[in-house]
Amino acid sequence: MEVIKKSAEEKMKKAVKALEDEFKTIRTGRASAALFENIRVDYYEQKVPLNQVATISIPEARLVIIQPWDRSVLAEIEKAIQKSELSVNPNNDGKVIRIAIPPLTEERRKELAKVAKNIAEKSRVSIRNVRRDTNEDIKKKEKDSSLSEDQAKRGMDEIQKLTDKYIEEINAVLGKKDKEIMEI
Repeated sequence: MEVIKKSAEEKMKKAVKALEDEFKTIRTGRASAALFENIRVDYYEQKVPLNQVATISIPEARLVIIQPWDRSVLAEIEKAIQKSELSVNPNNDGKVIRIAIPPLTEERRKELAKVAKNIAEKSRVSIRNVRRDTNEDIKKKEKDSSLSEDQAKRGMDEIQKLTDKYIEEINAVLGKKDKEIMEI
């Protein structure tokens, strides 16, 4: 029973971690290196993550500076940023790329909050799917007499408590992101 519970908890933790990682890529009104995590740059005919060809620094709340280790890749970095869904305008001065993060409009904030809610709901669904699969495993074990009826009932109760705990975590992560998005 402990093995089943531990496995379910691992999967639920992964769902929360995936949500946090996905939230990092949602642009708020403030600069963050995480915004550029999914950007890939053409570098010697290979698509490589931006952070593998340049240093990304945040000197101010609304400014990002990207300094490539090899200046020949500067134009490719600029192109990759323009193609991204970030809606930012990179300025290339021949040495570094400066990106001013514009404040979000009220309408865009509401859109982003909606996107965040949808992502969080998908995470909740994945947690519930883990609960369903785990409960099915417990029922199978009860059927083939590996677990008694009481053990199965107790196991399902524990899985429900885990589910509630991780759904609360998702709600807390969403609340924090929502506050970050709506902040002016």
